[in-house]
Amino acid sequence: MSWLKNRDLKQLLRLAPLALMLVFPFLGSLYHLVNQPTDKVYSLVTPLDQATPFIKYFALPYGVWIFYIYVCLVYFFFRDRPSYYRSLLVYTVCALTCYGVYLVFQTTVPRPEVIGNDPFAQLTRFIYNRDQPFNCFPSIHCFSSYMVMRMIWKSPARNRLNVTLISGMSLLIIASTLFMKQHVIMDVIGAIAIVEIYSFLFFKVPALYRNKTASQHREFQA
Repeated sequence: MSWLKNRDLKQLLRLAPLALMLVFPFLGSLYHLVNQPTDKVYSLVTPLDQATPFIKYFALPYGVWIFYIYVCLVYFFFRDRPSYYRSLLVYTVCALTCYGVYLVFQTTVPRPEVIGNDPFAQLTRFIYNRDQPFNCFPSIHCFSSYMVMRMIWKSPARNRLNVTLISGMSLLIIASTLFMKQHVIMDVIGAIAIVEIYSFLFFKVPALYRNKTASQHREFQA
C-alpha cells in the first residue's frame, strides 16, 4: 500500500508543472480589465484589409484558439519540456506587453453586420458579443498561434506530422483573425514581432553569451 502511495505521489509531482498553466485564467482576468474603450481609439486598417472579405466560417478556428494553445502546451509538456516552459514564459510576457500597448494605444476594427441564423453566424455573433472591438494591436490570437508554431519548428521532438498539424492550425487561426474582421494585417505583424523580440532576448542572447564564454574558456585553457 505504501508503495502505491509513493508511486501516486511521484506521478503527481511529475505532473505538478502543468499547474503553471493557471497563468492563463489570471491573464484572462487582466485582459477584461483593459478591454474597455478609451478616449482615443486608433485605426490601422489598410486598403488590403478593406479588400479582405468577411467569411463567417472562420469563426470555428477563431473560436477554438485557446483550446488549441492548451493542447499544444500539454503536448510540449510531455514531448519537449523545455519548449513547454519557454512557451509559458513567452506567452506571459507577450500578453503583458499587449496589455501595456492597449492601455496607451488602443485600436479598433470595424465589424460587419452578421446575417443569418446558421451555426457559423451564431458563433460569430457570440464571439463579437463576448469580446469588445478594441485591443487589437498586437493580436493575442496571432502571437500565441505563431509562438507554438515557432516552438515546434525548433523542437527536438519535431517531425513531419506535428510540424504540419501545428503549422497548419496556427496559420488557419491567424488567417481567421483577418477574415473574421477581428484584426488587421498590422496586428498580425505586431504579434509576430513581439514573439521574435522576446525569443531573441530570452533564448538567443543567453545562447550567444554561453557560446562566447565557452570559447573564451577554451582559449584560456589553450
